[in-house]
Amino acid sequence: MVVGLLILAISIFASSLTGLFVIASNPKMIVNRVYAILTTALVLFSIFNYFSLGTIHKLTYIRLVMVTTTLSLGGAYFLAYFLNTSSKKLSRMAWIVLISTIGISILDMTPWVFKGLKDAHDLLPIATYGLAFYLFQFFGVLILTILILWRGARVMPGIRSQQNKYILVGVIPTLVFAPITGFVLPIAVNNSSFIVLSPIYATFTIFMIGYAIIKHGLFDIRLVVARAIAYFLSLSIVSVIFGFVAIALIKVFFHPQLSLSAEIALAASAALAALSFQRVKKVFDKFSNRVFYRDSYNVQVFLDAFNKVLVSTYELAPLLRRISVLIEDNLKPAYCLFGINGYEDSAASWTHSGAKTMSTDEIKYIHNFATRTKAKLIIADLIEDKYLDFQKYLQKRNIAVFAKLSTSNSGGDIGYFVLGSKKSGNMYTSQDIDVLEIVVNELVVAIQNALHTEEIERFNITLQDKIKDATYRLRSTNEKLRALDEAKDDFVSMASHQLRTPLTSVKGNLSLVLDGDAGKISSLQRQMLQQAYSSSQRMVYLIADLLNVSRLKTGKFVIEPSIVNLATVVEDEVNQLMETAKSRNLTLKFIKETKIDDLMLDETKTRQVIMNFIDNAIYYTPSGGEIDVYVKETQSAVECRVVDNGIGVPKNEVHHLFTKFYRAKNARKARPDGTGLGLFMAKKVIVSEGGALIFDSAEGKGSTFGFSFPKSKLVVNNTNALTPSQEPSAVAQNA
Repeated sequence: MVVGLLILAISIFASSLTGLFVIASNPKMIVNRVYAILTTALVLFSIFNYFSLGTIHKLTYIRLVMVTTTLSLGGAYFLAYFLNTSSKKLSRMAWIVLISTIGISILDMTPWVFKGLKDAHDLLPIATYGLAFYLFQFFGVLILTILILWRGARVMPGIRSQQNKYILVGVIPTLVFAPITGFVLPIAVNNSSFIVLSPIYATFTIFMIGYAIIKHGLFDIRLVVARAIAYFLSLSIVSVIFGFVAIALIKVFFHPQLSLSAEIALAASAALAALSFQRVKKVFDKFSNRVFYRDSYNVQVFLDAFNKVLVSTYELAPLLRRISVLIEDNLKPAYCLFGINGYEDSAASWTHSGAKTMSTDEIKYIHNFATRTKAKLIIADLIEDKYLDFQKYLQKRNIAVFAKLSTSNSGGDIGYFVLGSKKSGNMYTSQDIDVLEIVVNELVVAIQNALHTEEIERFNITLQDKIKDATYRLRSTNEKLRALDEAKDDFVSMASHQLRTPLTSVKGNLSLVLDGDAGKISSLQRQMLQQAYSSSQRMVYLIADLLNVSRLKTGKFVIEPSIVNLATVVEDEVNQLMETAKSRNLTLKFIKETKIDDLMLDETKTRQVIMNFIDNAIYYTPSGGEIDVYVKETQSAVECRVVDNGIGVPKNEVHHLFTKFYRAKNARKARPDGTGLGLFMAKKVIVSEGGALIFDSAEGKGSTFGFSFPKSKLVVNNTNALTPSQEPSAVAQNA
């Protein structure tokens, strides 16, 4: 017995200390609660097992062992269940285990399991049919618990897997070996000597589970240690004092002879009483508060909830509704009403109950009085006697509190809020007033933020509407411009075709007259007719540009390459424009190398490009200027350049130069009758033929316009020669 008592004492101390670590950490966690129940059940199991070895009340202790065994097994099951699920709700099987555990625990204390003791040396219990229910529930829950832990050890990730393994190892001795040594052996072979080992099993289980929990971070060990030490010391002191006082009083007044086990039981009862004192006190505190302090509330909890609401939303209406609910649930006014300036004629309101509204006249009357006081918070019951009429006005309308929501005492009001009298009929206490002052100050900032947010949202909506309207008008205008552009293209195409026929006749007749077919003409007549012929030739090129633009639009623009000697083509165009250059007092020179290879080009379109470049140089170069036309062949390309010392191109307009119908400002002044198509078509022709444009210009100093063709692609007989269907890209090169 001495050895058994020593084992029991050490086991109880170690198990209780380990259990207190968990109890003191965080009682709100479901796993903590289940672990605490399991620890308590195992400690009681050890105690009742020890006392069941005696002869006094043996049957009662045996039944208590059965009860604590059932509860321990249930605790182990729910510890495994909550450890391996994220939900706090019970499954259908968990409900079955819970109900069966409670039912079997009650059944264990009845004669339906053990109806008595045999008249033998060891006083073995006499089992009845209820034992079958106990065994069925025991082995069923045992298998479920082991399966949950086994599955968790295999399936759960990382830490949870390790916890399941440790707990599985920890529960096996108590749930398997303890029933064998404490139940099977005494009944089957009449050997109860191993019952004293039960506390060791229980302690091992508690230690292994505690190790799994603490080692793998389910609780904050530093916080647990600090709380557990304080809790253990206070509990120990209370238990010792109460235990010794109780034993001393019993011995003094009743003179009984208490055994050591009775004194331990009495001390344990004192410890349990001390342990349950705080929870019992909370129950009676709640009851007394409901009866005597119906208006009481936890200020800190209220303020914490209030601050959470403030940061939960920046929308004004939801914010004030939640504040109304919070104030009505804690301060318990008949109603809570908010009004914000700028909403519904300055009398908009948000109220939880919805039973109270205030008219605009009421708001103006109260606000006029409020502006005469410095206080932000007006309590109807505390208004000075000189404002008795105003006090009666508030009381008549059941207004107990009126608060100004203002940025300062001197002005800047953004609204108000009103509280009705308390539902209980009590006055607002000093605590209520202090809390409301905090609420008012913080509400001002929150409402301002909400108003600014709504203002930004309204601005965004207005801006979006304006953008939509502008986009609609822009699309409408764009559609009109497209229609005009199509009409213009149709007109250009039609006019070009219509102008070609009479112009061909004009040009042909002029050519016949110049050739002398109409008779001899004088030199003056020849000069005048030559100018007319040159102008008609420019008109032919202009019409050709217009037709090519129309063909680009319809997809009929085609390059028709043939064998062309670029030097010969350029020289012909220079000769044709020589007279025009002389008439403007300009020097036009053609400079070429001795030999230029033939190329595959569209001769007609290339002539248009060359003529356009030389013609522009003539018209944009002042009198007395020089124009040099170069054709040269490099190792990799054939180039043509027209260099003048004319007006040049402004730097900020260069990027528009080769677009359709665009002309620089200085070009429009020098030649108002231009179309802006020459350079646009030149780029299309050269790029389509596989070449690249050459351009360089400085305003007031002159320009260089030209093009180059790579010999590797365009030399005659080259396998890569351009075909009419090809339209390669090119990059403009600077001179």
